[in-house]
Amino acid sequence: MNTITMQLVADQYIRMALQEDIHSEDVTTNAVMPEYKLGEVNLICKEDGVIAGLDIFARVFTLLDPATEITFFVKDGDQVKNQDLLAVVKGDIRVLLSGERTALNYLQRMSGIATYTRSVAALLEGSHTRLVDTRKTTPCMRIFEKYAVKVGGGGNHRYNLSDGVLLKDNHIDAAGGVKEAVLAAKAYAPFVRKIEVETENLDMVKEAVEAGADIIMLDNMTPDQMREAIAYIDGRAETECSGNITKENIALIKELGVTYVSSGALTHSAPILDISLKHLKVMD
Repeated sequence: MNTITMQLVADQYIRMALQEDIHSEDVTTNAVMPEYKLGEVNLICKEDGVIAGLDIFARVFTLLDPATEITFFVKDGDQVKNQDLLAVVKGDIRVLLSGERTALNYLQRMSGIATYTRSVAALLEGSHTRLVDTRKTTPCMRIFEKYAVKVGGGGNHRYNLSDGVLLKDNHIDAAGGVKEAVLAAKAYAPFVRKIEVETENLDMVKEAVEAGADIIMLDNMTPDQMREAIAYIDGRAETECSGNITKENIALIKELGVTYVSSGALTHSAPILDISLKHLKVMD
């Protein structure tokens, strides 16, 4: 994550996470370590996976004390193994102890998403279909979770509601139909914004094509329905397959030739990667 994004966007969420964990003081740490002492602790991976979020992990500690030193032995996107030494963190022991849980929460969550995403993306290798995420992210974690998807080899769908037009079922109902929704979006949105519309059957697909949608989402369709829809669209719009897409069923749509497959499971169902801070040493 670049430094501008870190300072303008990520820092506020990291501070919120630290403030959630430390309302007034870290009672336990202040009891056992009332004064400054220099120490170091090892960051150890406890299962195989893909690492993501090292900059965020480090930022937790440097926000508490800019003098904290972190030496990394891996980088985001690396495949790591059980018992690998990932980093050594050196600094004020009070900072190491107070920041430990928050730093690990970010790193474990982001690495879990990157690991799961890479396993799903591997199932699409050899096809022209691109794997992307959704907005089904943890509140106040979107910037971290979407970054982790990219580290794992996936792509990002729109980041938020301001990024692009996606006309879903309730928008279509509100507008009075697929064609009406697409035409309203074309009239309102800046011309540089693509317009995507969600469809559930071939009739809706035909309306979307006629109205000039840029991307047509095939939502919760069977493989046969998607095949028929893609044949009808015939390159007149990009296509996206969505709806309960997981690692277990994604292979079924690999051969259909959709442009994108979006999966909320990348962010809402990925387990964490087990990582720990161990073997703290007092150096003074």
